[in-house]
Amino acid sequence: MNKTVTEATEFCKEAKDLGKLAKHNHIDMGICVPAIDLPSVKRILKNSLIVGAENVHFQDHGAFTGEISIPMLLDCGVTWSIVGHSERRTYDNETSEKCNLKVLALLKNNMIPVYCCGESLETYEKGETKSFVKEQIIAGFMNVSAEDAVKVVVAYEPIWAIGTGKNASKEIAEDICKFIRSIIRSLYDTKTANKVRILYGGSVKPNNIKEYLSEKDVDGALVGGASLKAESYKELLTNLL
Repeated sequence: MNKTVTEATEFCKEAKDLGKLAKHNHIDMGICVPAIDLPSVKRILKNSLIVGAENVHFQDHGAFTGEISIPMLLDCGVTWSIVGHSERRTYDNETSEKCNLKVLALLKNNMIPVYCCGESLETYEKGETKSFVKEQIIAGFMNVSAEDAVKVVVAYEPIWAIGTGKNASKEIAEDICKFIRSIIRSLYDTKTANKVRILYGGSVKPNNIKEYLSEKDVDGALVGGASLKAESYKELLTNLL
């Protein structure tokens, strides 16, 4: 819940030229913004950077006051949406089963879900990370065909490393991302698992993004605080080159 329309507009004016640099280096780069910012942001960025929503409802219309539907996003030219971010799960009681309905609805409309998974500090300290994440992945991919599974972007975000400055080591990130890929492999096959992009999110900053992305099974990053300022956002890309 950051940036008014005015603030988002200023950010985009500063960041819009990054799209060409990202594409030239075969990097997909974008921002997911609050629903109220989407029309202005999409209008400014056009096809420069990917523009995604922070959340979406699985029904295409109806008595769901305060929600945003897939047709609303498509009408703005938005084809990506985060699903199941840890804050939605924590503060809005969003379950993996509900997330699965969103994933299926997005895929049905040829949109890209960024499906988030990750554990709390309590779960991490109990050594139950993998069993917890496994359940989230299995539920999130329920009834998703292999053909559609490759379109899903998975983001592993350990809740204990978000906004705390306590980031997981690159070894932890690689271990869990590799584990997630193995779960997807067990659900489908090796070819499908290798095509699914798996991101790491949790205190990713310009000074450590290259370290994370150097790991074999970490295909990208879901960045929070470090993406809020245009200069820092630019450094996330330039520090990868």
